[in-house]
Amino acid sequence: MNTIESRNPFTLQYKANIIVRRAEHLGLCFGVRDAINFARSKVTEHPITVMGELVHNTSVLDDLKKRGVQFKDKPEQVETKSAMITAHGASNRVRNHAKMAGLKISDATCPLVHYAHQQIRKLADAGCHPIIIGRRGHVEVRGLTEDLAACDVILNKADIDALAVYPSYGVMAQTTQPITLVRILVDYLRNRFPSAEVRFVDTVCQPTKQRQQAAVELAKQSDVVLVVGGANSNNTYELARTCAKFCSRVHHVQGPDDIRADWLVDADKLGITAGTSTPDELIDAVERKAHTILDK
Repeated sequence: MNTIESRNPFTLQYKANIIVRRAEHLGLCFGVRDAINFARSKVTEHPITVMGELVHNTSVLDDLKKRGVQFKDKPEQVETKSAMITAHGASNRVRNHAKMAGLKISDATCPLVHYAHQQIRKLADAGCHPIIIGRRGHVEVRGLTEDLAACDVILNKADIDALAVYPSYGVMAQTTQPITLVRILVDYLRNRFPSAEVRFVDTVCQPTKQRQQAAVELAKQSDVVLVVGGANSNNTYELARTCAKFCSRVHHVQGPDDIRADWLVDADKLGITAGTSTPDELIDAVERKAHTILDK
């Protein structure tokens, strides 16, 4: 358990009737934390290049760059002898490409993403048409789909309405999708194609489920919610969307400099949550900035 979770839930009162709460579950998950520590360790042994963003957080990436970690998008761009797969995973196509380029591969893929890869292969091998509930073009989704002969990526009911008819569908989700949305779409798929077999495997990771539920509880108790995380972080984006269903003043910030004082005007209860790629020190910095604004 990370240090943020171990001291939650807690409430801090700054002045007058203003209360600041953190979500019970927020910030770094074990997969991201392990990937960061893995990269920090490897770069002390030899030069290494991460293929893509190790995690979707600018402050983490900047820290790794200062330590000497390099970042490139494609294997042919890598100049070091060693390359690292990100926490989001990669297809066998990308892995083989890297090996053919003569690169030694280090794998920082989250174990729960590995599980998702295994499940989509099993569904395809069983003769099901693979369907992934996720964001088309996201690095994790690309890794899940690139080895498949055919598949569909969906994110809403309109996507399901546009699907071709198959006798059997195999459905799973990008690990950071809200489980509530996933279940709604699976039910809709079954109703849309009542004659088809629909096999669903729940691949939404437990840290995402915990943070989503904690975000709901936080938003219900807040006048304003700050959601801390990288601009490209899907799970942070989804946290903000979830909070917005229960709180009308929700702001996605990458760090303390993004906070505007006018957001906190007339706020009696401020909630703070963060995506799974957001380090503890960044959450602390956001809270300190909020403290400074509220105490003026």
